[in-house]
Amino acid sequence: MLQTQRRVGKFPTHQFYIGPTLAEWMERKHPDNLAQIIEQDGLNFKQFGVGNAMAQSYNHTILPLALHHDKVTQVKWGIYDFTYRFGHAPDGMWLPETAVDLETLEVLVDCGIGFTILAPWQADAARLDTSKPYLVELNNGKQITVFFIIAI
Repeated sequence: MLQTQRRVGKFPTHQFYIGPTLAEWMERKHPDNLAQIIEQDGLNFKQFGVGNAMAQSYNHTILPLALHHDKVTQVKWGIYDFTYRFGHAPDGMWLPETAVDLETLEVLVDCGIGFTILAPWQADAARLDTSKPYLVELNNGKQITVFFIIAI
């Protein structure tokens, strides 16, 4: 239990996501740890106006393979679940397997998501410094911020 407590204590300083399936399991098996994680996100939200938890699409659907209306459903349900658990809307959304296409990014923005995280190998390595965030211009005239995973 002590080791779990130490790990939970790291959540205020890290960006993280907890999808609906994991959150439901934690509610049943480790409700105290889930409550601490939600509390720590809430403290960041109060202090900085933004939490450090990210939403995830509702199921572990590889969104680029889904039909448009299924992408919208997955993103909206993920946002709803996140808002229900954390008490505020998410700013970012984790995409399962970091799978992405332009339509998925457009759906995120249309649903109010401001950023996502991708893997460095998804970038044009010759042109982009993946240690920095980028604004991606979308076909619908909107834009989204993309960060890249940094290996520690």
